[in-house]
This record gives sequence, structure tokens and C-alpha cells, in this order.
Amino acid sequence: MLMPKRVKYRKAQRGRMRGIATRGSTLAFGDYGLKAMEPGWVTNRQIEAARVALTRSLTKKPAETRMGKGKGNPEEWVAVVKPGRILYEMIGVPQDVARESFRTAAQKIGIATRFVSRTRVL
Repeated sequence: MLMPKRVKYRKAQRGRMRGIATRGSTLAFGDYGLKAMEPGWVTNRQIEAARVALTRSLTKKPAETRMGKGKGNPEEWVAVVKPGRILYEMIGVPQDVARESFRTAAQKIGIATRFVSRTRVL
């Protein structure tokens, strides 16, 4: 399971996902990429071995527990993804192969994504 080595605080507030991504919104090294089109939490199981770093822990109270008595224990780790964020990049493969592999990856993520490609001017 993916998780950070160290965190400053054990339990994080959920917060709100507002606005669009300003960093990580363009292709950095690849010719093709998978871009997020809606906000959401991408869990550690969905990421597997991605470029996106896990930054938040989600807490959950045990089943059949009464209200109150503080916040639940950390259950899983997620990465906050804003619209416009490049999730995966690929280089050195034909476009049809990249498009098909990103289509398969997009089905496992759980948020709306779009295939993007770099436009090169020679």
C-alpha cells in the first residue's frame, strides 16, 4: 500500500477542492498524457505507481460506534486532484498505443479524464 514516509499531522481535515490546477497542468517530459477534468480524491489503490503523490489521510470511524468521541483513525491515503492536473505521462510509443493504455487506466481512476498530446513545432 502506498503511503508517505512521514507526515506532520496524523489526521488531516477534508477541505474543499476549489479552482483548477496551476502546477502540473502541462506535459513535463512525455508526448502523451492523461489529464483530470473534474476534482476528486484518487486513492492509493487507484494510483498504484503514479507520478501523483499521496498527501492526505482519510479517517473512518468503526462500524456501530456512537456519535462523538473524536475523529476516527486514518483509513487510507489519497491525493487531491484538481481539474487540469496531468496524472500520467508516456513517451516513446505510437499514439494509438498510448491512447488505448490511457483509456484502460482512466477506467480504474474514477474521475473524468482526457487524453492530451504535445504539439511540437519544428
